[in-house]
Amino acid sequence: MVLWFVGTSLLAMRWFFGDSAIDHRLVVAGALAPDVVYLLSGGAPVVHSLLGPVCILIAVMAITIGRRHARRRWLAVPIGVFWHQVFDGAWTQPALLWWPFAGSASDTGLPLLVRPLWAIAVLELVGLAGCWWIWRTSGLARDAAARAEFWRTGRIDRVVNRGPRRADPGNSRC
Repeated sequence: MVLWFVGTSLLAMRWFFGDSAIDHRLVVAGALAPDVVYLLSGGAPVVHSLLGPVCILIAVMAITIGRRHARRRWLAVPIGVFWHQVFDGAWTQPALLWWPFAGSASDTGLPLLVRPLWAIAVLELVGLAGCWWIWRTSGLARDAAARAEFWRTGRIDRVVNRGPRRADPGNSRC
């Protein structure tokens, strides 16, 4: 699942943080990273446990001591990994979520793989709808400068006035 994690992490950032200055590209990278690492590592449970994002968070905090702007930028990665945990339903498998503290996670599977195919398809459609909503409400759909800013910096600015333009009352012809 790709669109599910992209769409839900962007929506969650908009809803809970409302911070347009965060690098949303890194949030998306963090949200996709656990499944990529899981597949490349042959099934390491650490990426779907709380231990993974906490270690990433500690590493970002330690590496960026005294570098406030770098810290602000790179904190987006562990935030994205935490969003992955939330939207993957990691809490439904306590042995995996609390690995290694709750015992072996060898009898648990990747949360994605325990879902039926139709559920994955529905989640992908929901993620697509979330991406579309972010695309429309942040001005990316109609503003080339906003798209360029996103690709360059990862910023997604909120568009406050989404309604039709109102005529200036001073220029009324009535």
